[in-house]
Amino acid sequence: MTALRLVLAACLTVAIAGCSTTRTAALKAIGPAQFQTAVQDAAAKLQVPGALVLAQTPQGTFTAKVGTTELGAQTPPQPDTHFRIASNTKTMTAALIVLLAQDGKLTLDAPISAYVPGVPNGEKITLADLLTMRSGLYCYTDAPELSTALDTDPAKAWTPQEVLAIAFAHPPSGPPDQAYEYCNTNYALLGLVAEKVAGRPLAEQLHDRLFAPFGMPGTTLPATNDTTLPEPYAHGYMYGTTLYAMVDEEYPADMVAAARAGTLQPVEYTHQNPSYAQAAGGAISTAADLATWMRALVTGKVFNADYHQQWLNSLRPEDPAKPDGQRYGYGISYQRYGPQAAMYYHGGEMPGFNSFMGFDPDNDVALVIWTNLTLSPDGRTTANALVPTALNEIYAGLDLG
Repeated sequence: MTALRLVLAACLTVAIAGCSTTRTAALKAIGPAQFQTAVQDAAAKLQVPGALVLAQTPQGTFTAKVGTTELGAQTPPQPDTHFRIASNTKTMTAALIVLLAQDGKLTLDAPISAYVPGVPNGEKITLADLLTMRSGLYCYTDAPELSTALDTDPAKAWTPQEVLAIAFAHPPSGPPDQAYEYCNTNYALLGLVAEKVAGRPLAEQLHDRLFAPFGMPGTTLPATNDTTLPEPYAHGYMYGTTLYAMVDEEYPADMVAAARAGTLQPVEYTHQNPSYAQAAGGAISTAADLATWMRALVTGKVFNADYHQQWLNSLRPEDPAKPDGQRYGYGISYQRYGPQAAMYYHGGEMPGFNSFMGFDPDNDVALVIWTNLTLSPDGRTTANALVPTALNEIYAGLDLG
């Protein structure tokens, strides 16, 4: 089909959907072969074992599959391949908290001290502060002692109380609601809040209120002692120790050189127990499920109209000096990439895996990217590094490098 006919076909699709032709003008006519080649070339530079990019636009669904889900095998990633989604779990935990507020079981301006005792500054930190990463609490995943413990005993089952004890042993980084600081401690607390007010385990609530109703059969929050993934699944890899994924620690030059030369192989982290992340990042999902989830979340299918508006209004600039820059709200980020390209999104990073999921309601575009290598040899988070490549293929007039 010619490029002109593809554009006309896209216009017809948009018209049927009841959308304006402005949407079509923002989007390219995607060629599947070109989409695959662009992703494959970018992934090769990152030296990832495997990567999958799933894009849904008014023109259709496009999937780029690169490499393998397991080193030593030839198993291309698929939309139904399971992987650890890490901090993308936060969108789900946040949604559950907002639903509990909608139910009248909690209020978002209540202090965390009303639900969990012993939190530093707990009487001044609200649930909304936790949701928006503005509590000022120390982030337990920044603690070197946690990384050391994870490497010493990868199968250890962690409780929220154990990781919070690590956080509370360190002084807060600042007063509540003064600044944005991404911190897993916030969501470890929110998981406890959800369990207390609903009287049920977090995994059950997520399944019954989100995963099952919105058609996400491949999504689970595993039990704290479960280090397996459902078939089919991706094995996860990373160069070096857990510390490099947890803390902003650069690879030393000799490690970078060895990884690039292929003389250093990445370590497998597939079955490191993710229970230390739990409400903050413990879920397993698939690319297909995450596209479904982001579409439902952003288009208002999860909350009623009032609480959906509150969810949208929760977005605040991460940097006050850049009011039009990246924003963070109730478990969701928002960023504009160009005049006609903007997404609600989240990312996930943990030893073995990196991922990105986003939805653009203005142009009806869903994008999910996952890789099974946390960091490239040059230290880039691999799925995030593929985002510009994917967006350049989807949107007209973008040149994100």
